[in-house]
Amino acid sequence: MQIIRTLERDGFHEGIMHEGEAFPDFMLPNAEGRLVSLEERLAQGAVVLGFFRGTWCPFCNLMLEALAAAMPRIKAKGAALLALTPETGALPAALQARYENRFEVLCDADFGVGLQAGVVHKIPPLYRANLAAAQLDLSIRHGNAAWCLPVPAIFLIRSDGIIARRFVDVDFTKWPEPDEIIDALEGQR
Repeated sequence: MQIIRTLERDGFHEGIMHEGEAFPDFMLPNAEGRLVSLEERLAQGAVVLGFFRGTWCPFCNLMLEALAAAMPRIKAKGAALLALTPETGALPAALQARYENRFEVLCDADFGVGLQAGVVHKIPPLYRANLAAAQLDLSIRHGNAAWCLPVPAIFLIRSDGIIARRFVDVDFTKWPEPDEIIDALEGQR
């Protein structure tokens, strides 16, 4: 797919936060509209922070389903899962309900956290046309006309705010296995 080749060719990975860096604190609304801060969650233990394209993405939904099933093991490691989506309105609540509140869904409105993490890219015209042909208007879903998306990214953040591990790929069909994430949580409280 052209969008994947373009991101790879342009060295998109180089701008994404790396292991050993401090993840910037943030405060975002959850699916119920209550503000949640990273610092608040890290005070309770490690955080698995995932960036997801939206409820419309079948690959994101497969990963979220796998993570929802793995939540007892993630919690047993002393970690919480925060799923960030650029979608607004009722969509984050629908996503959280779909996965029976097993993890928290946060709205990364206007891509603030994703841009800081380096995982957000502008959608090229051809891909945007493909989305439009599928009657998928991201400007409505995101509440802005930026036409951006995050790449699949999961950061394991230790309780001190440092990125212990990152799982990132510009190919939106590729996600880590939950077992990889759980193994990486060992000793990361």
